[in-house]
Amino acid sequence: MNRALRTALFLAGAAGLAVFVWQAIGQLPAFGGASHLYRDLAVPAAISRATANVVASVNFDQRTLDTLGEQTILLGSVTGVMALLRPATEEREYNAPGGATALDATRLVGYLMLPLTIAVGIDIIVHGHLTPGGGFQGGVVLAAGLHLLYITGSFRALDRLRPVNVFDIGEALGAATFVAIGLAGMIVGGVFFLNLLPTGTMGNLLSSGSVVLLNLAVGIEVACGMTVLLAQFLAQEITVARRAGA
Repeated sequence: MNRALRTALFLAGAAGLAVFVWQAIGQLPAFGGASHLYRDLAVPAAISRATANVVASVNFDQRTLDTLGEQTILLGSVTGVMALLRPATEEREYNAPGGATALDATRLVGYLMLPLTIAVGIDIIVHGHLTPGGGFQGGVVLAAGLHLLYITGSFRALDRLRPVNVFDIGEALGAATFVAIGLAGMIVGGVFFLNLLPTGTMGNLLSSGSVVLLNLAVGIEVACGMTVLLAQFLAQEITVARRAGA
């Protein structure tokens, strides 16, 4: 396909998209108006399921199918990165140097913040149905917290702390658990992602029904997926080099 044909296809697609965007903008409610249909529907639905965090209710109860699509995109992205960053025929892997080059102050902060960041990430995931946060946010915090060990200048210690194969399996298990919860609802009640657990009392840790389990499944997948993603980028940068004469 030559450049002129690619440009023509792009312009045709962009023109069609512009028409849809223009129509969507034209049907938006007036700015500052008193009509907020999404708010009027989402908030009562969250309260009826005893979910204090309305955003979590939208993500894991009212629009769970959309969340399934989002985490599938993440799963596919991590898989694509792993495939693309495999050492090519003209590259080789070697042992990274073990000497730490980070400043003592940087190493100290890294070691202190590592357990704190992991604790914060777990807290964000576990309480995602009660307070702002959830599986997506907490998973990213957990993955970033693990890699504070790299900031301290110890890549080998980081490599031992997060074996990529284990986290790769964890990502798949998190995604599979999410789907399994949805299938359980279909088997029991005939509705995909039907809530099967008691909603409990709003504000309690054991509340909001299946939102808790779905949130935990996403947290596991995102934490493992982001860890694998960062591991692949670091490995490509640190332990992969071109073969001599390639």
